[in-house]
Amino acid sequence: MRKLGIRAMAIVLALGAMAAQAYAAAPCGGDFGAWLQGVKQEAATDGISQRTIQSALAGVTYDPSIIARDHAQGVFRQSFEQFSGRMVPPRLARARGLLAQYGSTFSKIEQQYGVPGAVIVAIWGLETDFGANSGKFPTIRSLAALAYDCRRPDKFRGELIAALQIVERGDMAPSDMRGAWAGEIGQTQFLPSSYLKYAVDYDGDGRRDLIRSVPDVLASTANYLKGYGWKRGQPWGEGTENFQVLLQWNASQVYTKTVAYFAQQLAGGQ
Repeated sequence: MRKLGIRAMAIVLALGAMAAQAYAAAPCGGDFGAWLQGVKQEAATDGISQRTIQSALAGVTYDPSIIARDHAQGVFRQSFEQFSGRMVPPRLARARGLLAQYGSTFSKIEQQYGVPGAVIVAIWGLETDFGANSGKFPTIRSLAALAYDCRRPDKFRGELIAALQIVERGDMAPSDMRGAWAGEIGQTQFLPSSYLKYAVDYDGDGRRDLIRSVPDVLASTANYLKGYGWKRGQPWGEGTENFQVLLQWNASQVYTKTVAYFAQQLAGGQ
């Protein structure tokens, strides 16, 4: 348990009789079980049913390996030439094939959202190799570990609650919610809060499924970019307004330049 300062200790003692609200006073650290109980209380206050809370959080344990991964992250040091040279050429042929395979879907998506298929496919390829490597980490356990850690508790506590809301509205069962170690879900790697806001049911089956439904994945990615201000019919290279939108997807200049370059290759150098 982290040591508390004198003022903080006084606050904790003053609130000792208010155990039901302990999560508000101690957003991270302490006993994991007590902390998790606070999350359950917060979720219930936010209108999430006990059925969802129990199905998603019962038996969740702390995973120190997630924190080790988070703390081990280094600065992205590859140059654009290095990163794009490693990532784009091996994926170009597959990307072109997928553009053709889902051509009618991409046409409808561009009509509706204004985002060209080339841009969506570039993101799809760079994020998960077109869905082949979406991640196997249990999302809720990963988010719980990151929220419990005191590095960025508010951010990841919000993402954990958002993951519960995804379960609550019926898009996924907790057991299906697997992805990257930092909580991203699906074939283009949405954090749960973005999943809630931008995921769309494009195949009409009544669920927003960014793990198995390719139409849902592609349209949701376009909806995300539109939500951040994508300009229909405009270029997306460095220095453009659409490049700034792509930076909302990933703040790395090297990564975003690679997305733009990949998409330009697919679109014939637009």
